[in-house]
Amino acid sequence: MSTPLSWNRLPRLSPDQVQRLTKPALINQDPKDGPFTFYGNGRSYGDVCLTDTGTLLQTRDLDRFIEFDPALGVIQCQPGVTLDEILSLVVPQGWFLPITPGTRYATVGGAIANDVHGKNHHAMGSFGHHVKAIELVRSNGQHFTCSSIDNEPWFQATIGGLGLTGLIASATIQLMRIQSPWMWVESHRFTNLDEFWQLNRELEARWPYTVAWVDCLATGRSRGRGVLYAASHAPAQTSAPAPFKERSRSIPFESPVSLINSASLWAFNQFYYHKPVNPGGALTHYVPYFYPLDSIHHWNRIYGRAGFYQYQCVLPPETAQTAVSELLKTIARHREGSFLAVLKTFGDQPPAGMLSFPRPGATLALDFPNRGARTQRLFEVLDRVISEAGGALYPAKDARMPGWLFRQGYPEWEAFSGFIDPQLTSHFWKRVTQ
Repeated sequence: MSTPLSWNRLPRLSPDQVQRLTKPALINQDPKDGPFTFYGNGRSYGDVCLTDTGTLLQTRDLDRFIEFDPALGVIQCQPGVTLDEILSLVVPQGWFLPITPGTRYATVGGAIANDVHGKNHHAMGSFGHHVKAIELVRSNGQHFTCSSIDNEPWFQATIGGLGLTGLIASATIQLMRIQSPWMWVESHRFTNLDEFWQLNRELEARWPYTVAWVDCLATGRSRGRGVLYAASHAPAQTSAPAPFKERSRSIPFESPVSLINSASLWAFNQFYYHKPVNPGGALTHYVPYFYPLDSIHHWNRIYGRAGFYQYQCVLPPETAQTAVSELLKTIARHREGSFLAVLKTFGDQPPAGMLSFPRPGATLALDFPNRGARTQRLFEVLDRVISEAGGALYPAKDARMPGWLFRQGYPEWEAFSGFIDPQLTSHFWKRVTQ
């Protein structure tokens, strides 16, 4: 069995053994094979789902639907079920995931463990806010249900708990009613960050989904220019322009070197910023709106064999505007652009879990080719900006966060440690706490 990798191919770790988990129990695992780390469908970035010691337990085979109530929109399933499999079942029956990240190939277990967020946090919060109950299995044989009512401390520890509190044997999720698989989407070009903040405030007040692409190479009065997208689910009477058929492509091989460089970045950013926008709105099927990169299979291969880093931060409301400007200025000064630069704001809902990343403020997500020491030097500068602003980095998309920054950004980490299963660990957890 080949060694599983994270989506960004970093770090490359070889556990002592890899084992498929085919039934929801840890009690059959021999403690001498531990410690254990859970691995779903490999859509996390970095090392939250990786280990270099013990056994990597793959949960993708735990893919059974347990119950679905089409009248109430409540679904219960095992952790290896993907978001795509849920959508395939529930969308034709008028339901949708209330929160979805940028890929529909993440598993339910991964979505809970990382408390993923989407384009609608300001309206609906994070994934954990819509989990009704979790069945948790511990390595000592304990098997219990936790929710906001029963075993509530375990519930808060498991949501965003990085897969460390035990095996999520099943999860019960409240879905959201929709009337159509189509979305109504507006796009607005903005010339700099000041214009973004104003436009975003206006659109967030009226639209449940908002997200912006930002040109990381723009400088001076154009710093932070980009395109902001606002969307909502279309009403029932919407007449589809044509039957939807996803057009997928594939990157056939892993490039020996990164195809993301200064020339390709400049060309892409120029094209993307100047392409036509549609402030009046247009119909788009939910798949290309929520998951534009899912149609390009193995798109991570364009970064080459050295892999890439994703650097995603959250910044509190009182420092977000200044800090985002400083981050973009620093990136431009180091001549390191990001192919995918996404900026959005989170709402005022408190975090769903003890280690949840989504919290009030703004989040900026960036991708960088791995260029060794040069990239690490940039990150060290960005880390200082995040720290001084009182922000945090996203564990689910991290492969190099220093421990001091994790502990500063997640002050409940020590209290959370008391909920960790003694047979569970991960390369990430060891890296940031030891």
